[in-house]
Amino acid sequence: MLPTLITDLNFEPLDLALTEPFAIATGAPTMASNVLIRLTLADGTVGLGESAPLTAVSGETQASTLEALHSVRQAVLGKDARGWRPLAALLGEALPGAPSARCGLELALLDALGRHHRMPLFAFFGGAGTGLDIDMTVTAGDEAHAASSARAIIARGIRTIKVKVGALSAEEDVRRMVIIRREAPGARLFADANGGYTVAQSRTFLAGLEAEGVPLALFEQPVPREDWEGMAELTRSSRVPICADESARSAKDVLRLAREGGAHGINLKLMKSGVVESLAMWNLARASGMELMMGGMVESTLAMSSAAHFAAGLGGFDYADLDTHLFIREHSFRGGLRMRDGRVDIGHVQAGHGVDLD
Repeated sequence: MLPTLITDLNFEPLDLALTEPFAIATGAPTMASNVLIRLTLADGTVGLGESAPLTAVSGETQASTLEALHSVRQAVLGKDARGWRPLAALLGEALPGAPSARCGLELALLDALGRHHRMPLFAFFGGAGTGLDIDMTVTAGDEAHAASSARAIIARGIRTIKVKVGALSAEEDVRRMVIIRREAPGARLFADANGGYTVAQSRTFLAGLEAEGVPLALFEQPVPREDWEGMAELTRSSRVPICADESARSAKDVLRLAREGGAHGINLKLMKSGVVESLAMWNLARASGMELMMGGMVESTLAMSSAAHFAAGLGGFDYADLDTHLFIREHSFRGGLRMRDGRVDIGHVQAGHGVDLD
């Protein structure tokens, strides 16, 4: 028997309490209801993966993700893990509406391969680098929450703050941004509406920031995913770079955004698209001269470490929004990414993504 044949595949709920609700324009989960995946090779190597469905973004739930994973289990067993691209294609055909399920399986598969060959995933993805400067998020909330969150982020040594907007009015969000600017005057500021504004509201928000003298370095997904013309209109008229997130779920989406001038950049999330699809999106964005952000859903250190390997290994990323593990109250993992003064590093990892269960 080949040592890289997949001989076992198991899934279980991974419920992770958060330090605070991860509030965005479209929802505010109080717990990460994720899925842990264990994939075993014939030589005994075990790879770990995580699926992090976020209902407000993709419509997936923990229950639907578990169901999707169980539906493909027999098709995956007995396959050679070295054929990871054909396996990803099989998953894409079988589970087109379950990207986090596909992603979790791909991560477990690549972790197992990396461990088998004693290769860290950052090297597998290209070895361009081993570290990334990250931002941290101020979730949606009131002005007092904005102020305290900004202070806590700066105390961690992080110098880029991403602010969730769109849950309140544009005028209220401007006031929150003014307060964050006051609490963190030297920080680089991003805003992410998660599709919560209209074009008119987006313009009100940008004009309000300009009037208040608050510099904005990036404006992410200002209008809903389906408003392709609105994205293009804002991209043409805004002095602030526009980044597509919900509007960039596939390589086809990136191609459309590039052709229509729908964004200056895209936010890649493995959970949103899967690993192989994200590779295609990275290539299209690079070829189109678009900026790149690496992001995630509400993920533990397992999936966040995997995303760090992907982004650092490939290189070419302008922004890294890899902070959701900082919102997890407690977990049962060890290893993976290390963080110091706003920078994550995975250069110490010897094989796979480097995360193990305690």
